[in-house]
Amino acid sequence: MFMKRYWSRLLALVLVVVIGLMGCSSSVTPGDLSGDYRQDTLAVINTLKLALDLPEDAPNKPETQVEVRQKINEFAARYRRDDAASDLSSYTTMRTALNSLAGHYSSYPNRPVPEKLKQRLQQEFKQVELALKRGG
Repeated sequence: MFMKRYWSRLLALVLVVVIGLMGCSSSVTPGDLSGDYRQDTLAVINTLKLALDLPEDAPNKPETQVEVRQKINEFAARYRRDDAASDLSSYTTMRTALNSLAGHYSSYPNRPVPEKLKQRLQQEFKQVELALKRGG
């Protein structure tokens, strides 16, 4: 009886330690965002521009859409609660663009991005880049 309780407590302790260490481990990979708002924003914009410029019959189109969705989610998760970034005009414009593209991919995953949406996104990307050059 004593050994059974000892082993179950030991196992529970080991599981807590393993889960704790996994939660604390850094999951930064080369494709992840760096934490530098300006650099990360420009990197996400470049990824999105490349994805929007891909022809519809490109063989890597589905993988690119998955990468774009991942970048959108990473950007939103990293900067959503960052007060320094969320007060910037570039951030609000960027979030508008990201929400538009994410909404299209969620609602119409198998349809191409409409030309009207592409043009609007390109304009918003230009606004974000200009705002970043001005420091905001």
